[in-house]
Amino acid sequence: MSESTPTDTTTDNARTDSTDATTTTDDLPTDNTTKRAVVLVSGGMDSATTAYQAADRGYDLYFLHTSYGQRTESKEYECARQLAETLGAADFLHIETDHLQQVGGSALTDDGIAVGEADLDSEEIPDTYVPFRNANLLSMAVSYAEANGCEAVFVGAHSEDFAGYPDCRPEFFAAFEAMVDVGTKPETAIAIEVPFVENTKTEIAERGVELGVPFAQTWSCYRADEPACGTCDSCAFRLQAFQRVGVRDPIAYADRPSYTTSPE
Repeated sequence: MSESTPTDTTTDNARTDSTDATTTTDDLPTDNTTKRAVVLVSGGMDSATTAYQAADRGYDLYFLHTSYGQRTESKEYECARQLAETLGAADFLHIETDHLQQVGGSALTDDGIAVGEADLDSEEIPDTYVPFRNANLLSMAVSYAEANGCEAVFVGAHSEDFAGYPDCRPEFFAAFEAMVDVGTKPETAIAIEVPFVENTKTEIAERGVELGVPFAQTWSCYRADEPACGTCDSCAFRLQAFQRVGVRDPIAYADRPSYTTSPE
């Protein structure tokens, strides 16, 4: 894994930093000992643990973080950037886009839709679902991966995600990988790696503790930049995971309820 300071390449709808973003053939891997992977890093605990998992498997890390108009995008960017520096990522690409916000239909991107209170037992698709978001983000990630000679794209989805978010299901990732195989150059081989897709949030927290993930540099709250609300679904699942592991979540909360009464 590279120990150099990661390059920060930022794009938006009208601007591309071509100096940082351009990859030449001289930059691509020249032997079989180099493994490169893009990691979709949201700034949250799942993607942070996924990044550490990828590093543990020997990959040089290419971080992709997107700001798409979500309520806490500034805090999420700050956390993703800190994580890239902590891990010594080879590159950091920040893409800013507002098309998902313009599409709407989600409490994460539409101020007219309130983020609901936590309901950990609900089987309904939550109001924080951003329509087909992961297909959009994965498309960016695959483009980034192919341009940089990466052989994998890592995503931090887990089993409790796909219970409510249709674009977090194992079938979705398998189908997307098949599309990548068809839609990229013949010599390109990019795997969609979702290491925790069959694991719970609690198991991710356990693995993160084992790997030494700096959870203080992560953010999960859907509502606020700081302190975290403690009562949205994302805060609740996060707090529950730490409470079950027996480790205090290091970030600040406006309210820190106990969520350990729910069944395993």
